[in-house]
Amino acid sequence: MTETTETPQTRPTRARHLPLIAIAAVAVVGALTLRDQLDFEALAAHREALIALRDANYAGAALGFMLAYVAIVAFSLPGATVATLAGGFLFGVFPGVLFNVTAATLGAVLIFLAARWGLGDRLAARLDASEGRVAALREGLRENELSVLFLIRLVPAVPFFVANLLPALVGVSAGRFAVTTFFGIMPGALVYTWVGAGLGEVFARGERPDLGIVFEPQVLGPLLGLAALAALPIVLRALRRRR
Repeated sequence: MTETTETPQTRPTRARHLPLIAIAAVAVVGALTLRDQLDFEALAAHREALIALRDANYAGAALGFMLAYVAIVAFSLPGATVATLAGGFLFGVFPGVLFNVTAATLGAVLIFLAARWGLGDRLAARLDASEGRVAALREGLRENELSVLFLIRLVPAVPFFVANLLPALVGVSAGRFAVTTFFGIMPGALVYTWVGAGLGEVFARGERPDLGIVFEPQVLGPLLGLAALAALPIVLRALRRRR
């Protein structure tokens, strides 16, 4: 029998997939066990304890909240919307929105880095070596990278988890991903943080917040306007090519 030796190039790369596997495993366990622990009813039930904790140690409460929010996003756990509401409820519109956007961006970057380390580099190399429509699609994304990244953040129809994975799989730089995520999610986060800041009255009436407010014309209109503004460079480039 002949023994085959593995070189660094041919050595199995299972270790590179471990972060993604860990994220997927925690996400599944979290979906099964935390669905009833990270919902609006849980926030309503623990609101007095959370306020007392915040009043006793504001800095510690803010840091603990952000770390929990990062974990929720990074491991795709249920409760991201409730966490955004909690940020407004506990810390007000400002600095609540800053805490929310920063934590959500950090969590998204962790998913991005895990996906890029495990799959992104190899997939991006294959896309670069491809031809035909795939190559044209990749080249078009490169030309309009910032616009596309802002669009997938601004348009409410794009799931947050998908918007974290796709850029990693097509070779987007981490810096551009972080910047477009931070500023791209800010409008929507501001709306939900504002709703969260008014939860005191909602709790007093024993009601639930209206999370569909983001689809109201007065809110959706400006969001779609920002999306159209982000798409404008893509349209202009397409018109120039036709000419």
